[in-house]
Amino acid sequence: MGKLSVVGIGPGDYDNMTVRADRALKNSQVIVGYSVYVDLVKDRYPGKEYRTTAMTQEADRCRLALELAREGRDVAMVCSGDSGIYGMAALIYELRGDSEAPEVEVIPGLTAACSGAALLGAPLTHDFAVISLSDRLTPWDKIAARLRGAAQADLSIVLYNPASRGRPDHLRRACEILLETLPEDRPCGIARMIGREGESGKVLTLGELRDAAVDMFCTVFIGNAQTRAMGGKLITPRGYRDV
Repeated sequence: MGKLSVVGIGPGDYDNMTVRADRALKNSQVIVGYSVYVDLVKDRYPGKEYRTTAMTQEADRCRLALELAREGRDVAMVCSGDSGIYGMAALIYELRGDSEAPEVEVIPGLTAACSGAALLGAPLTHDFAVISLSDRLTPWDKIAARLRGAAQADLSIVLYNPASRGRPDHLRRACEILLETLPEDRPCGIARMIGREGESGKVLTLGELRDAAVDMFCTVFIGNAQTRAMGGKLITPRGYRDV
C-alpha cells in the first residue's frame, strides 16, 4: 500500500514552499489536486502523473487520492496555503475513517494569513482570528456571529474568501457587521495574488474597505484597537516597547 501526503504548497511560488513540501512532491508518483493548484507545481515536478478535479469536487478529489494510495502509489494531494487551514487534511481523515491505511502524512504550508501579513507589514503580531466569508459550507448567520465575536473581543481579523462571482457583496456585508462595533477609521489591508505575478498590498480604513473591490485572490486584514498605518505598512504592536 502507498502513502498519501496532504501537502500545503503555500501561496504558490517555490520560494514560499517548505523544504518538507518540496521533498514530498519530489518523492510522490501521483500529484492530485484542484486544477489551479496543480498548475502551480506542474512545471517544477515533471514526470509525475497528475490528476485534477474542479473546485466543488473536494470529496471526489480526496476519494481519488485515497484510492490511488490503496493501490500502492505514493500520492501527494496539494492544497494552496496550509493543508489543514481550509485545506483537505480533515476531509482525507474523515473519508479514511477509523482505518490506519493508507498511511497519511499532513505537511503544513504557509497560509495566506502569514504570507499576506508579511506583504502588508506586521498586522498579526498580537492575537487574531481567521474567518472565511464563504457561505457555501457555513451558514451566513454563523459567519456573522463569528465576525461580531471577533470584533467585540478586539482581535485583529483575517478574512478569507472575501468575494466571488456568486458572492459579490459578502465583504460589504461583513464590514457593516464589524462597523457595529469598530470605528470607520480602523486600519485595514488587502493582500492580492500573494506570491504570484501581480502581487499587491493596499492599506486603507474599514470605512473604505466596505466599498473596496475584491475578488477570490484577495485576503483581507482588519486591525485591532492598537493597529496603526506606519510608513505605508500595517502594524499591530505586541507591547514590547512598553515593557
